[in-house]
Amino acid sequence: MAAFSLFKLSLLLGLLSNLGIWPETHVGIVPPTCSRIECPSYDVIYAGDDYEIRRYNESVWMSTSSIEDISLVGATRNGFLQLFNYIQGKNMYEEKIEMTAPVISQVSPSDGPVCASSFVVSFYVPKKNQANPPPAEGLHVHKWGTTYTAVRKFSGFVMDSSVGEETAALYDSISGTLWETAVDKSHAGETATTYTVAQYNSPFEFENRVNEIWLTFTMEDEFTS
Repeated sequence: MAAFSLFKLSLLLGLLSNLGIWPETHVGIVPPTCSRIECPSYDVIYAGDDYEIRRYNESVWMSTSSIEDISLVGATRNGFLQLFNYIQGKNMYEEKIEMTAPVISQVSPSDGPVCASSFVVSFYVPKKNQANPPPAEGLHVHKWGTTYTAVRKFSGFVMDSSVGEETAALYDSISGTLWETAVDKSHAGETATTYTVAQYNSPFEFENRVNEIWLTFTMEDEFTS
């Protein structure tokens, strides 16, 4: 019941954010959350007008199994509850783990408008735990090598109705650039391009909310010459 009430609160605040009550975020600004809790490290290798290209360093994430749902909000809520229990000590070491940001939801879109998509929700493991993250039933370790992402920031509460618009806006921003070519090559063969939604704030933070759309890709020699 508490989770459902929190979900309804998120919907209400999401509507308020769409009315422009919360401030916009801008390219190059580190989310305020990262001044309080640990976030993965990265370098900005290019900044456009409304997007940036980042190079993330090697890192470790704890991820859920694939969640089938028609709603990003619902799947993320489901996955985050699993991860929250994990950091509260419901793992094989019975070890509490510090909260980090962002919580990310990787989205593998469905073929049709009413079909369930696949979501994997992940928690960035703090550096002190990355060498030996506690295992837990239903979760798995996901190790990142150096990873490149095209990133678009947006504010407010994440809504199913707005994520598609934000993702399309990121595609528009990189259209005609070498980054579009890199993204297309990296996702060739997918029915619909996989993307990631990153959320930096807890549901109880109402100001300075920062979310991001990520399009990951492989950086090849032809893009660096």
